[in-house]
Amino acid sequence: MEYSPTLTDRRALTRNRNRALPEALFLHDLVADEISERLKEVNRTFAKVAIVTGQPAFWQAKFPGAVVVEDAETLDLDQGAFDLVLHMMALHWANDPVGQLVQCRRALQPDGLLLASCLGGQTLHELRSALAEAEAVVAGGLSPRIAPMGEIRDLGALLQRAGFALPVADGTPLTVSYANAFHVMHDLRKMGENNALAHRPRGFTMRNILTEAATLYAEHFSNADRRVDATFEIITLTGWAPDDAQPKPLRPGSATARLADALGTKETPLDPGND
Repeated sequence: MEYSPTLTDRRALTRNRNRALPEALFLHDLVADEISERLKEVNRTFAKVAIVTGQPAFWQAKFPGAVVVEDAETLDLDQGAFDLVLHMMALHWANDPVGQLVQCRRALQPDGLLLASCLGGQTLHELRSALAEAEAVVAGGLSPRIAPMGEIRDLGALLQRAGFALPVADGTPLTVSYANAFHVMHDLRKMGENNALAHRPRGFTMRNILTEAATLYAEHFSNADRRVDATFEIITLTGWAPDDAQPKPLRPGSATARLADALGTKETPLDPGND
């Protein structure tokens, strides 16, 4: 049996999300617009839609006819009931991301579509660096303060592990400007994206750590306007539930045309004596 370590304190995550302010969910707004554009490009009508998310009210308003469920460890989705599943801005908090994707695939009808958007590994790298350096200087050690989010290549591989056909992963970096590091941390709290790690420090962070982090942040990540930049990387995963009608890759050696002919070049045989 594959062991899945506990990354997230689900109780803390739910508390943080419940405190989120609707006007602070600008990342969800951007993702919702992106998802709508992608669905237009698919040029297909989806009649049975499910959305997995930690912000149900927001996504229910965006897709009024969809079934919206919490991103719990076990998703409340009936098998084979949907032709479109959206897993929205929650996979980066999953203790078992492969399990989440497998459950989404099982909820899809054959040739059903999954679109999953989450925060990627470049997210908040500035704050992560400043906090780590500040804590090492002030306290002589490090504590888990920002979730270790997946890199695009690793997240794309999860689609294959979960059994999706035609898997694609792509990322979009977003740079947001803030007055200082304290404003970055305050905005994360308003988004419901503040620290919910299972092994996070439980007491109040020493003020001199935060002050040192803000100083380091300003030193290393200030922009031309004397503000600081914060990166949010949005990764979108696309996969289809397998179906016999989907295009399949050709078997090796089954090509009926030569690559040299397609490229309009002369083919030069290899000399076996120069291996």
